[in-house]
Amino acid sequence: MGSTLEFVRILLPIVIVGGIAVFVILRMKHKYKKGTLGKKKSKSAQNLLDSLIPFGMMIGFAIAVLLNIFPLIPLLSAIAWGPGIGLLVGYFAYEIYSKKEEIYS
Repeated sequence: MGSTLEFVRILLPIVIVGGIAVFVILRMKHKYKKGTLGKKKSKSAQNLLDSLIPFGMMIGFAIAVLLNIFPLIPLLSAIAWGPGIGLLVGYFAYEIYSKKEEIYS
């Protein structure tokens, strides 16, 4: 019983984060084939849009490592959960920012 629980505790973050990654990749692939990827007119706005997903993963990793200071979550689980949740948050930020119109002053 104890080894089964340990096995689930090891594989659960990998399975959930893998599901998040597959979801984001398939949604981006669908948007690419449909031709509805976010496009901005200015180069700097497009660079910001393109960097939201990787930036979300880096922020998620940093937050996971900082939360690992408290002994609630083991380091390896935090390393798996952080970038996975950051990937999902970065994807949603990409979706929101890509629909936002640019304002020129």
